[in-house]
Amino acid sequence: MQSASLIIRCFNEEAHIGRLLKGALSQTRPPEEIVVVDSGSTDETLSIASKFDVRIASIAPELFSFGHALNVGMAASTAEIAIFASAHVYPVYDSWIEELVAPFADERLALTYGRQQTPPGGRLSEQRLLSQWFPAQSARRQRHPFCNNANAAIRRSVWEQRPYDEQLTGLEDLDWAKQAMESGYSIAYVAEAPVIHVHDERFMQIVNRYRREAIAHKEIYNDQEMGMATAARLATINILGDYREALRTRRCRENVLDIPRFRIAQFLGSYRGFAQSGPVTDVLRRRFYYPSSGNTSVSSNHRVSEAGRKIDYDPPLS
Repeated sequence: MQSASLIIRCFNEEAHIGRLLKGALSQTRPPEEIVVVDSGSTDETLSIASKFDVRIASIAPELFSFGHALNVGMAASTAEIAIFASAHVYPVYDSWIEELVAPFADERLALTYGRQQTPPGGRLSEQRLLSQWFPAQSARRQRHPFCNNANAAIRRSVWEQRPYDEQLTGLEDLDWAKQAMESGYSIAYVAEAPVIHVHDERFMQIVNRYRREAIAHKEIYNDQEMGMATAARLATINILGDYREALRTRRCRENVLDIPRFRIAQFLGSYRGFAQSGPVTDVLRRRFYYPSSGNTSVSSNHRVSEAGRKIDYDPPLS
């Protein structure tokens, strides 16, 4: 059995990191080590993390990128398989790590990534988005490089050949998977390793997220573009689809304003990102990473067979 490290990226995650660490240590196969990569938290994140047996690696906020944080975490860990988790996710089942690591029995596998779901009562638009990106069916040999490092695992030996690109403003996971596949490795999607992903973002934070990902998308795939008309058309299509789902599931009242707000922010950010010209300045990078504080039916969130026992997070640890 190959050894496994858990690497957690965090910045001001006092509301969530305790839950993730509790879930990680409740696994049928706990990680051999846990590395927390902190990029300048000013709240109680590190105090909470220090209650657990973790190693903390700190990076300066001005040096942060997703790729840099992952490379620092990899350098601070030692296991053959590295599991990545954002600090605002937490596993649903005690078999999360076991399921995520199992496909690495294939020596030509470079990466696995697991399912993501919104918390109960999460915004409907994001539920539909996650249901599209992370379906109920696993893919043991995926044909495309889409993946997400909020819930993923990689083989150290492949990372040693090619660390993460630290200059990308986002999609460092897709870029890494693309390069691995071009080198003859495969990646797998594991629906049986779900996490709850908590996104509690305001309008401009959503714009910011999709803008930096679009900038990275354009850099990885040079022929990609999105004009204003396309962005408006896609926003309209998704708004109408979300409203249809809200009506079908009788959730229209609580989502009537949030649906257009989320979709407009999503495609406004994407349009701005694809329209970005020239290099990304340090000021813009700080804006991206440290924003100001000021079939896609989701009726059952596509339940999959329970591979393990559900973790009891009540009462939550803080």
